[in-house]
Amino acid sequence: MGLGRQFESVLVAAGTGAEWALAALYRDLHPGVLRYLQSQDRADAEDLASETWLDVAGGLQRFDGDEAAFRRWVFTIARRRLLDHRRATARRRTDPVPAESMGYLEAPDCADEVMAFASTRAALARLASLPRDQAEVVLLRVLADLDVEDVAKIVGKRPGTVRVLQHRALKRLAGESGASRVTPRASEAM
Repeated sequence: MGLGRQFESVLVAAGTGAEWALAALYRDLHPGVLRYLQSQDRADAEDLASETWLDVAGGLQRFDGDEAAFRRWVFTIARRRLLDHRRATARRRTDPVPAESMGYLEAPDCADEVMAFASTRAALARLASLPRDQAEVVLLRVLADLDVEDVAKIVGKRPGTVRVLQHRALKRLAGESGASRVTPRASEAM
């Protein structure tokens, strides 16, 4: 759809706070934004869309570009709200644990523990339950036996990010298998 030739005048009016202009931009883009967010997170899509439009309204005076750039900008904001939401819901409340109770040296190798838990088919099914980026890192690190730097280059992430993704994935898988402690291998910690 779109506003066509009217876009520039509507954008200028919206930047000054004209309600009719803000409503026109909202009516034009909101259905698409909402569908995008619903496809990613059905339960919280409405809230995420509201946050998106608050950010759009707050940054409208700083925006400079044509209608296509505006659409990209709005969907970028929506995606960022979605990613922020995912990060926030992924965080868990933690209680401090004394370091001496961690038993770093006695902990078995988590990767070996996870892979020994079930057959290859079952392990692959369990990997499929992980978030896509975590599963990809585990597959490349454990099954393909690639080092952190190689995996980082393949997935386009920093080595530290790859280590974090692997640790979270293996911790989750070890938790599902009943393992009580998960620590990275000494060679992976550095």
